[in-house]
Amino acid sequence: MCRSIKTLREPYASDVTDEDVRAAALQYVRKVSGFRSPSARNAEAFDRAVDAVAIATRALLDDLQLGRLPREHPRA
Repeated sequence: MCRSIKTLREPYASDVTDEDVRAAALQYVRKVSGFRSPSARNAEAFDRAVDAVAIATRALLDDLQLGRLPREHPRA
């Protein structure tokens, strides 16, 4: 669905910043809403959605319990 959203959990990413989380939330809301930049009458709803998705994303990342790291596959 949103191929431009990067995976933000270990081991795929480290030192994930609030800016990283917000960028992912923005990409998600853009995809779902179909707006790259909403009109003035939709801007408040759009911004609230980005904030809510960013909060949910941070909560998810903070609450994930990761097992051991996956083995690296040898390159052929």
